[in-house]
Parts: sequence; structure tokens; C-alpha cells
Amino acid sequence: MSTRKKTSKVNTTTATKTSSSKTTLTTTKKTDQWKSQVIQELMKLPGVGRATALKLFESGYASIRLLAITSPRILAEETGIGEKTAQKIIEAARKVVKMNFVSALDYLAIRKEVKRITTGSKSLDTLLGGGIPTSAITEFAGEFRTGKTQIAHTISITVQLPEEKGGLNGCALYVDTEGTFRPERLIPIARRFGLDPEEALSRVYVVRTFSSDQQMEVVRKLRSEIPKLNIKVVIVDSLTAHFRAEYTGIDSLAVRQQLLNKHLHDLQRIAWGFNIAVVVTNQVVATPGILFGNPQTPIGGHVVAHNVTYRVFLRKGKGNTRVAKILDAPDLPESECTFIIADDGIRDS
Repeated sequence: MSTRKKTSKVNTTTATKTSSSKTTLTTTKKTDQWKSQVIQELMKLPGVGRATALKLFESGYASIRLLAITSPRILAEETGIGEKTAQKIIEAARKVVKMNFVSALDYLAIRKEVKRITTGSKSLDTLLGGGIPTSAITEFAGEFRTGKTQIAHTISITVQLPEEKGGLNGCALYVDTEGTFRPERLIPIARRFGLDPEEALSRVYVVRTFSSDQQMEVVRKLRSEIPKLNIKVVIVDSLTAHFRAEYTGIDSLAVRQQLLNKHLHDLQRIAWGFNIAVVVTNQVVATPGILFGNPQTPIGGHVVAHNVTYRVFLRKGKGNTRVAKILDAPDLPESECTFIIADDGIRDS
């Protein structure tokens, strides 16, 4: 009897190891195929040979669209190629993606490529014009317990849904700067949307950062991971926590704002270059000088305000209700809605 049990255990272990080995080989094969495909696409650009294509790929430029919106100086610095060569590559990439003068009618057709991710609340989706948009940065700002992290958790699951159900059939990358990410929180959310919890968790990639320079480095390295891992939403929770802690006092303000500006531009290029959604949460600070209206202001000042596409301010309502208000958006009116935080994510109130 005990021999049979031992044999069964050995067989199970062997089967598990074999299955794991096959999965690893399959993943490696897919990665190699994807790398080869990207390099072949880059080599179609005039003046780009295999060696240059490999340099571009290894520096995270796995998209011609991303190359088209990069400055020659930055490309030269990050890849080690000459600035003149970088200029030629960028000009060629811009021709491919047709970055020239277009009519508003043609631009409207381009805008149709923008897709949206449901937040789990129809009222919040309506406030945002249909959900979290791709090719843009969406900011959720508010004090503690207003639902910023809960929205981020919900979106990391809903992005996995098929497009007809409000998702993008992709994966999420969660940059956790405050230690608030909880994988167990995703389990009931996944079940609510009919997803297998284990599979859903395997499609959410998490990076815990402990400093502003690590946070910025993670975002820079994302360029080569986004297409490989099928990332459709990048979540930074929260955007300004490290910058706020490390650069204190008026003497450090200029440096902090410059770094934050660079970080946001990196996120902008990722959002547009890969047509994915970028969601950031933000802390707030009280402004004592404001006697009327809301004294709370999102951290980051004009640098964040100018670089973020959609700004949503969250506040507490009655009981478990939260209120979301559009602070700034290029195509949406200033309006507000309510939602609740449930055990299975964000829902309508």
C-alpha cells in the first residue's frame, strides 16, 4: 500500500515537472519568435541593419510607433547609436506611422483606434466617456479611503475581459509604490467577472518600487516587456509618493518637478506608442489659503496637470459611497457620479 502511494507521488511529481518544463519551453519559444518578428519589422526601416535593430530592441524600442515619438537625443543616449543615425531612423519611423499633416476628418479616423476598459461601474464609465481610454494617462486623485487603489485593483482584472465585455483581452502591469497591492483582493473581483482566479492573477504583473529612481527605471524598462507580455494597462499606484518623500523643501522643488515631468513623458510615450491605457493614482495636499470650495489639491502642481490627459478627483460620500468628479479632460464636461466599493470591486451605488 505504501509502495503504491510512493509510486503515485513520484508519478505526480514527474508529471508536474514535465508540465512545468513544457510551459517554460513554450514561453521561451514564443518570446524568441516575438523577438525575431520585432527585429524583422525594425530592419524594414531604411538604414537599419540587424546590428542596429538589435540595439534598438535591447534598449526597449520594440515598436516603430514608439520610435516615431522619440527625440533623436534620447534615442542616441539610450541605444548608443549616433545622433545623426538616430535622426534618420526616427524620420523613417514617422513616415511609416504617417506623422504628418492630416485633416480633422482623418484624425477622427485615427481616434477610432482608441479603446476603453470598464471600471466595473457603469456610472464611472459614463463619466469617463465609456471607460479608461488607451493612448492616454488617466489620473485618480483623492485622500485616503476614497477608492483609488480599489479602482486600480478592479481595472487590473477587467482589462483581461474580451472587448465586447469592456476589456482588452490583455494583461496588467501594476507598479506598487506604497505597498498597497493585494493579490487576494483580486480573487473575488475575478469571480465576479467570470474569470478563473488563478489564471487572472497570473495575468497581473507586479513590481514593488522603493524609490523614485527605481520607479522611473521600471517604466523605462517596460518598453520591451509590453508587447512580449501583452500588457494593455500600466497602473502606477501612486505616482507621486516617492517623489514627495525624497524631495522635500522648497530647495528641492525644481528638481522634483523636472524628474516628475520626465517620468510622465515616459508614461505618455508608452501609452501612445503601444496604444495602451496608463492609470495613475495621486495623493492630495490641503491648501490652507482656500476659504471656499475644496481645499485639497492633487500633488504635482502644473507638471502633473499638463501631462495627464484625464483627471478625476475622488471624495467620500455617505456610507460606502464615493463621488468621482472630472477635474480636467479634453473631450468631457465637468461632471460627477457616485459609485461604491464592494467586496468584488468597484460597483454602481
